[in-house]
Amino acid sequence: MREVRPDVAVLDVGLPDIDGFGVLEEMRRESLPTRVVFLSARDDSATMYRAIAHGADAYLAKSSKAVDIVRVVLRVARGETVISQAVQEGLVREIRLRRDDDLPALSGRELEVLRLAADGLSSVEIGDRLHLSRTTVRTHLQHVYEKLGVSDRTAAVAQALRSGLLH
Repeated sequence: MREVRPDVAVLDVGLPDIDGFGVLEEMRRESLPTRVVFLSARDDSATMYRAIAHGADAYLAKSSKAVDIVRVVLRVARGETVISQAVQEGLVREIRLRRDDDLPALSGRELEVLRLAADGLSSVEIGDRLHLSRTTVRTHLQHVYEKLGVSDRTAAVAQALRSGLLH
């Protein structure tokens, strides 16, 4: 990024190796002036909030029309922040859900999965206990990691304990 110095970077939350948040953090650490558009399949309010809070200038769904994506990239390149109605609603919902410690609210199912993970159960065991597939359990855990800003099960449990989400 330092060598190329783009005006706008289009990032995805789900990039392999280093996700869009990692790229954005690295750009901010290097004090790069590059503006950021997040393009993601995720439409949950916690992800939207995290992207905007970490410095994204726009957040779009991957399902957006190409012409709309180009329009937003050009607006961001001119220095504008572009927040669609759907993202505005997501941000408002997330702000209202957050507690005083600024942690995102976990859904009831996410909290249930996290509690069982904290008890040492594997994804298969959690799935058996909650009548969920292993893939669904992993999806819930991934959402927990994203909401808590961690990268693994141990860190999620530790963060949840520190913040009072788990007792």
